[in-house]
Amino acid sequence: MQSQRRRGQELEDALLQAAWEELLAVGYGGFTIEGVAARAGTSRPVLYRRWPNRADLAVAALRYHGRTEPVVVPDTGSLREDLIQVLRNAWKGRMELAVLFSVQMGQFFAETGTSPAKLREDFLSSRPQPSGMQRIIDRAVERGEIDPARLTERIASLPSDLLRHEMLMTLAPVPDEVILEIVDSIFLPLVRPTGS
Repeated sequence: MQSQRRRGQELEDALLQAAWEELLAVGYGGFTIEGVAARAGTSRPVLYRRWPNRADLAVAALRYHGRTEPVVVPDTGSLREDLIQVLRNAWKGRMELAVLFSVQMGQFFAETGTSPAKLREDFLSSRPQPSGMQRIIDRAVERGEIDPARLTERIASLPSDLLRHEMLMTLAPVPDEVILEIVDSIFLPLVRPTGS
């Protein structure tokens, strides 16, 4: 019995999944259209019709991964508990992405003249809704747990930035005591309403 040909979104998803797996396996330095085609069981022209070069395919694979593997965003009714859970979920679900960004994408940045910040922006732009951290913050503002006057864009991104820094610097699982320090000692004192 012959297998049915993949078409449309099914084909594109299979190609992007293969590209993601290839990026993880060989890093950007070893990432080729030929390698992705072999992994996907297709031909190079099928890939070149959609992505003219390996850099575009790599970015598309990152976006695909962000869309298909979202971090679970809790809604416990407590800012502190939501932050702790989302940071735990993030390091568990994004460790491979942190390693890819930090260790295996150097050649991508040199080849494209872009930066990790731009690649992160491309990755985040693939999501149809605000980030999990933004949803947690918005709910906490509504509940009165955050003083919006004390909240800047940099402060809002601080928990995620500190977690990412920890992952990139250690390339190891983030211990709970680090997550608790990020939440209790750094972030919450910056955003709580005065007198809380």
